[in-house]
Amino acid sequence: MSFSLPDFRRKWSCRGYMSAGAAMVTAALGLSLVLAERAEARKYAAPLDIFGLGTLRPRAKVHSVRIPLPKPRPEEAPQATDEAAPEAEGKPSPEKQLSACRLALTEQIAIAPSIPDIRGPGACGGEDLVRLEAIVLPDKRKVAVKPAAILRCTMASAIADWVRKDMVPLAASLGSTISDLDNFDSFECRGRNRIAGAMLSEHGKANALDVRAIKLANGQSIGLTDRSMPRDVRERVLHSVCARFSTVLGPGSDWYHEDHIHLDLAQRRNDYRICQWNVWDPLPQVAPLLPAGRPEEAPPREVAARPEAKDEAKDGADDEAVQKSPAPADKSAANGTKAEPHKPATKKRR
Repeated sequence: MSFSLPDFRRKWSCRGYMSAGAAMVTAALGLSLVLAERAEARKYAAPLDIFGLGTLRPRAKVHSVRIPLPKPRPEEAPQATDEAAPEAEGKPSPEKQLSACRLALTEQIAIAPSIPDIRGPGACGGEDLVRLEAIVLPDKRKVAVKPAAILRCTMASAIADWVRKDMVPLAASLGSTISDLDNFDSFECRGRNRIAGAMLSEHGKANALDVRAIKLANGQSIGLTDRSMPRDVRERVLHSVCARFSTVLGPGSDWYHEDHIHLDLAQRRNDYRICQWNVWDPLPQVAPLLPAGRPEEAPPREVAARPEAKDEAKDGADDEAVQKSPAPADKSAANGTKAEPHKPATKKRR
């Protein structure tokens, strides 16, 4: 069987149309399947398949897990309060119980508002602190503390009692009243006598006060270490502070307390107390007389310093004494005999 060229082309062209049609049908079926799968995939979550190219998997069923809750708070447990917030703001916690000293130190005794606890480096600072601004006297007058002192409540109370009960009568004996208390130093985080590496001072614990003077309303000032003040006045102050405070340091204790008095309430074994304050005698009101001036007839200092000049001056003094002495009585005249002529005395060299 033979075919001509036109018949062959027509035959293969028919087959090509049939193949193209089959391919189109196959593609349409495949596209419909893909669209159907994507439609089905929209029913399930695929968070990592942002382009829709990943393997389609149905969402797994999540099983709930029961987490046990904490036990209820017991009724006898203290109520939880936000105590850190007031301390962070620098305000005392309102729930903090006041000490017995704080309750006793009222405005009728002293103007001493409470301040927050101080937590400094090392052991510096303390609790139950006040800022002693003034001391209220029994007649309602106020003695200003200049500058205001940062102290523990117990120390502030001791200072107030000392001024009210001991210093007011002393000022009255001088014919005046107290107006100011000269505060030289109160709280300061430092070692003793400001020496590096020394033991912590009571000033670093807000348990000490340095006093220089007590000023009176008439303008007079009682300098506690002023030697121009009467000795009996300073001795009265000495006896009063040594009876009230556990440590008293003043002149004579060391070179650091010559111009003020240190007071504190340090606790020691067996209630040991230190009172070191020498009340010096007052300075003379009239300066001692100076030596008399050098007479004009005196020899120059260079000549007077030589040994020969000293011997000559001494011999001259001896001759002058001999000339001024009365002549002895002439015994020969009394016996009736002739008296021999008197010979002049001769100088002797030594």
